[in-house]
Amino acid sequence: GNHKNIFADAGVAVEQYSYFDKETIGLDFTGMIADLKAAPEGSVVILHACAHNPTGIDPTREQWTEILELCKSKKFLPFFDSAYQGFASGDLITDAFAVRMFADAGLEMLVSQSYAKNLGLYGERVGALHCVAKDADNAKRALSQLKRLARALYSNPPTAGARIVAEVVGDDELFAEWKSEMAGMAGRIKDVRGQLVDCLKTMDSSRSWDFITEQIGMFSYTGMTPAQVENMTNKHHVYMTKDGRI
Repeated sequence: GNHKNIFADAGVAVEQYSYFDKETIGLDFTGMIADLKAAPEGSVVILHACAHNPTGIDPTREQWTEILELCKSKKFLPFFDSAYQGFASGDLITDAFAVRMFADAGLEMLVSQSYAKNLGLYGERVGALHCVAKDADNAKRALSQLKRLARALYSNPPTAGARIVAEVVGDDELFAEWKSEMAGMAGRIKDVRGQLVDCLKTMDSSRSWDFITEQIGMFSYTGMTPAQVENMTNKHHVYMTKDGRI
């Protein structure tokens, strides 16, 4: 995905940990934990806060607890990508569970947050980078480095999108309306997933299609091969990425 490209282009060595289980079309949690245990102490670990992209598969709360304990024992620096808060469960607080749990545990971490999807500001690329530090001195050091990077990258960011976000989250009525709209969108996604499963069960009841409703958020990993994807495109004009993601 794009995470690998971003860090690789910055000259950072990147290794990938197991996540998707092709057999179950679910989370390969055993493989994930094994790979993280094998990672060097002090590594930066990229984690999706919710609605994992591209699989739509999130760890359970119990699994998040195990990931947290491993990050503590290995002295990892968690780096959360929070691009779909509110689009998973439909609730901002519920979707922030993992990030808040790590913060409450006292871990230093980074959280990149995007409003591109959940506020419909994709063209504005509005977001924020949060740095959770263990003390004021670390916070000051981190801030000085972030200012240096910002100066070299864009100096002064555009403000139009940020002002829209500030207007929405800073007004009680608009904030409530936004939360209601997110809940409606998340509910619609869940409803569409359910409809798709019902149709597939009618056409082929010999296998389980439950992975579609067990996955969450905007994406679904179907487990289809590139050849199957090509057949869907050429024969039925159903379009998706070649890895089977809808």
